[in-house]
Amino acid sequence: MTAPAQPPATPDLLYSQDEEDLRAAVRALLADRADAPTVIAATESDTPYDQRLWSSLATGIGAAGLLVPEKLGGQGASHREAAVVLEELGRSVAPAPYLTSSVVATETLLALGGEDGPAAALLGELASGARTAVLAVPFATPPAGAAAALTSRDGTVRGVADAAVADVLLVPTAEGLYAVEAADPGVAVQPLVPLDLTRPLAAVTLTGAAGTLLADVDASAAAVRRGLLAGAGLLASEQLGLAEWCLTETVRYTRERHQFNRPVGSFQSLKHRMAQLWLEVVSARAAARNAADALATRSPDAPLAVAVAQAYCSGVAVHAAEECVQLHGGIGMTWEHPAHLYLKRAKADSIAYGTAGRHRQAVAESAELPAP
Repeated sequence: MTAPAQPPATPDLLYSQDEEDLRAAVRALLADRADAPTVIAATESDTPYDQRLWSSLATGIGAAGLLVPEKLGGQGASHREAAVVLEELGRSVAPAPYLTSSVVATETLLALGGEDGPAAALLGELASGARTAVLAVPFATPPAGAAAALTSRDGTVRGVADAAVADVLLVPTAEGLYAVEAADPGVAVQPLVPLDLTRPLAAVTLTGAAGTLLADVDASAAAVRRGLLAGAGLLASEQLGLAEWCLTETVRYTRERHQFNRPVGSFQSLKHRMAQLWLEVVSARAAARNAADALATRSPDAPLAVAVAQAYCSGVAVHAAEECVQLHGGIGMTWEHPAHLYLKRAKADSIAYGTAGRHRQAVAESAELPAP
């Protein structure tokens, strides 16, 4: 007699006390080291990254090793905790290579398995915060585009996020996945002019660079796909944090700004706009938490949860940032106010790891429906 099929586990969308404690620690750090004036000033320099901030976040708090098992030197946490860190980074639009190194590169290496060898050793270094790594693919590559790779270790990859501060490049090729030292004489990293000044992009050119083969072509394709899936899923949490900041800041400003001897936030038309935005943010939180929980539990529905989250959250983040700029009036159009940083981050995130349209297509394929 066949046992009845078990119903799928209900996703846990609530935050645990440990997650709230982690949020408080990260938020306090960012308030001290990455407030709005500091971030704005950083974007005016050649490199917006603050090494002290990264050291405190990665090593002091231990955020860099959240996804890495304890036996490999990490914290042994999950995507849920990493999502909380990204929510707070989204709130502050702090320049930090957390998504690219501590999520995408780390998850790619974890997919290779094993407790020894070069991949495990590199994981330990990433978990400690001593080094950073990035996957050398364009920032816009969706999880389904994991097969896109260099034909060899020679060539140029454009639009690689955070390559300027990476110590190691994970390079997928037709031969397999290589770990290439960024300081190798055969590696050239040329900064590009990005829309989002808080997450620089670069063109990475390899010319005879030495590298360590981490996996063959089949294993590397699966690993890159897993890394990009985690990146797309947890990017939704960054977009959620960004949208929450924009909504909170806009409500605060419209309460304080007066016209005709009344707070502008009391005008009915603005109330409706902010109420609509609140509904969108609440829905985005559910979608982002569902994606993080699905990744944490290795749910077979994780690709669908990630596609749903990205299809929805990217639009909410852009809408929230646009409303933030518009409802701040003249001050929202200035370089001195951080609203423009949130709009640029939201627009850049909307094409990262696949556009919303690409993810809607993935949802349609999962449901065996014609794509929109």
